[in-house]
Amino acid sequence: MKELRKYYRIKGTPEEIYAALINPFAIALWTGGAAEMKAEPGTRFSLFDGDIEGINISFEQNHKIVQEWFFGEQDEKSIVSITLRPDRHYTKIELHHTHIPDEAFEDMTIGWDAYYFGGLKDFFEK
Repeated sequence: MKELRKYYRIKGTPEEIYAALINPFAIALWTGGAAEMKAEPGTRFSLFDGDIEGINISFEQNHKIVQEWFFGEQDEKSIVSITLRPDRHYTKIELHHTHIPDEAFEDMTIGWDAYYFGGLKDFFEK
C-alpha cells in the first residue's frame, strides 16, 4: 500500500472549488462523465461514469472533503482528504490519499494530475 500527498493551485475561491467538487452537475461538466454526489456523510458517490466509487465520510463546507475510495477487496480503507485554503485569487488544494494498492499507484498519480485536478483547473482557468 502506498500514500500520496500532492498540492495544487487553481484560480477561484474555496467556495467555488468546493461547490465544483460536491455538485454532481458541476462534476459532470469538468470530468466529462456522469457523477453521483451528495454532500452528506455516509452517502455513496460515483465519478467519471462509475470509474471511481466510494463513500463520503465528512464535509467541512468550503474547506475539506474526506472520502473512502473503493479498490475492491482490501483490509485498509483508502481515504482521500481534499483541503482547500484561500490564496488571493486562487485556492491552494492539499490532497492526501492513503492506502493506495501498489499496482494502482502510478495510475492514481496520473489520474489526480491529468483528470481530476487537471480537469478542475481547465474548468476554472480556460
